[in-house]
Amino acid sequence: MVTRTWPDDAEHVATIEQPRDDLVLEVRSDDDDAVYLQKHGPFSSYRRVVERSEETITETTTYRLTIPWFGWLFKLPVGQVIRRRISHRGFWSPPDRLDTTQVLVIGLLAAASMSAAFVNTLFTQTAEFAADDFGVGDAGVGYAGAIVRAGIIFALPAAVLADRIGRRRVIVAVAWIAPILSLMGALAPSFPVLVASQTLGRPMGIALSFLIGVIAAEEMPKNTRAFAISVLAMASGFGAGIAVSSLALADLGPSGWRYVYVVSVIWCVVALDLTRRLPETRRFTATERDPHAHAPRLDRRRLALLGAVAFIGNIFISPASFFQNSYLSDVRGWDATTIGIFSLVVGTPAALGLLIGGRFADTRGRKPLIAVVLPFSTLMVVLAFSFGGPLLWLFSFLAGITGSMAFPAMAVYRTELFPTGNRSRAAGIITALALIGGIGGLLGTGQLVDRGWSYSSVIGMMAIAQVVVTIIVLTSYPETAHRELEEMNPEDATLIITS
Repeated sequence: MVTRTWPDDAEHVATIEQPRDDLVLEVRSDDDDAVYLQKHGPFSSYRRVVERSEETITETTTYRLTIPWFGWLFKLPVGQVIRRRISHRGFWSPPDRLDTTQVLVIGLLAAASMSAAFVNTLFTQTAEFAADDFGVGDAGVGYAGAIVRAGIIFALPAAVLADRIGRRRVIVAVAWIAPILSLMGALAPSFPVLVASQTLGRPMGIALSFLIGVIAAEEMPKNTRAFAISVLAMASGFGAGIAVSSLALADLGPSGWRYVYVVSVIWCVVALDLTRRLPETRRFTATERDPHAHAPRLDRRRLALLGAVAFIGNIFISPASFFQNSYLSDVRGWDATTIGIFSLVVGTPAALGLLIGGRFADTRGRKPLIAVVLPFSTLMVVLAFSFGGPLLWLFSFLAGITGSMAFPAMAVYRTELFPTGNRSRAAGIITALALIGGIGGLLGTGQLVDRGWSYSSVIGMMAIAQVVVTIIVLTSYPETAHRELEEMNPEDATLIITS
C-alpha cells in the first residue's frame, strides 16, 4: 500500500483526480468517483482512492503484483512509480503495458530459462573432472563433447509435438525430463553412461530453451517481444552462473563432480511451478478453437534464411566464447583466479546491454540496431584476441555489452517469422543448425590453432562469418518491430486472440 498527501490546490487536484495511463490504465469506479480500478495493467489487484479534506488531498493505492520467482526485484521500482506518479518507462520496464497473464508467464519463463541454462552448461563444466575420475584422456573428452552436442536431434520431436498438442504440455514435460536426466549423471557408473545420460538430458534443456522463446513471442505484446527475450537471456545467465559456481563442489574429492549433478534437483521445483501455473498460449488456444485452422506449410525460404544466419553466425560465436579462457591462459599467462575476475568484470555489464538492446529493438527497430552493434561487437572480439593489458579489458568489455545488445534483436526473429502452426518446429530446426555451425567453428578453430595459427588470426578469419550475417540480415530480413505476428504471418490472420 502507498499513501501520499498533497495540498488541496488546483494543480494537484487536476493531477490526482485524473486516471493514470502509464503503469496501469485506470477506470473510475461506478460507485464512487474518487475510487479508481485497474482497467488494463499488470496488477492482480489494484485500487486507488482519492480523499479530499479542507486543506489536503490523500491518495491511497493498494495493489498486488504477482511476478513468479522475481517479484522481489520489482517491488522497489514499482513502488517508486506509484508513489511519485512518474512514468513507468524506465530501462527495467517493458515498452508495452502488460496484463496479469503476461506478467505471470514472463516470470515463469524466466525461471524456466534458468533451468534450461543450467542443464545446457552442466556437462561442459564437469566433463574434465568426470574424465579424470574415470581415467579418460583428452581425446575421450573431445569425442564426448561432440556426442553430447549431436544429441540435438533428440530435441526436435519436442518441437514437432509442441505444434501439434500445445506448448504447455511439451514445455512442462521437458522441464521435468531435463533435470531428472541431468540428475542421473550423479549415479553414472562409467564415463560412457554419463555421456549417454547427458546426450539425452542436454537436448531436453535445449528444447526447453527454444520453447520458452516460442511462448514468449506468442504471449508478449507487439512492442515487447525483443524486450522479453532480453529478460529471459538475463535469467539464463543466472542459471548458467549457478552451474559454474556449483563447480566448487568438484573440489570435495575425486568424485566431487557428482555433487554438481545433484544440484539439478532444484530445477524440479521450477517444473512443478510450470505444471501448476503456466497457461497455454492464447495463440495456440485460438488455433484449437478455429475449425479451419491447420498446420500451414513451413516457409522454406524463411527457414533457409534464418537457418543460414544461425549456422554461419555460430561459426564465429562458438569459438570466440569457447576458446577465450584458453587464450587468456595459454597466451596471456593468466591463472584461474584472474580469469574468473575478468569474466565477472567484463561479463556483468552485459546484462545492461541486453535490456538496452531489447528496448531499442522494440522501440526503434531490429535492423538499425543490428547494423551498428553486430559488426562493432565482432570487431571488439577480434581486437580482444589481439591485444593484452588494459586494451584487452577495454575491448572485451565493449564486446560483451554490444554483443548483448544485438542478441535480443537477432534471437526474436526465430519465432516472429513463422505462423503458430509451425513456429515451434521452425525454432527447433534453427536451433539445431546453430549448434551444427558452432561445432564446425570449434573444430576448425582447434585445428588451426594446433597448426600454429595465432588466436587473433583464427578469430579474425572466423569474423568473416559475422560480416556475412550482417549483410544477410540487412538485405533480406524484414523489419518486425511494431508488427503483430499475424501481420507477418497471413496464415494466422483468421485467428481470434482473446484474453
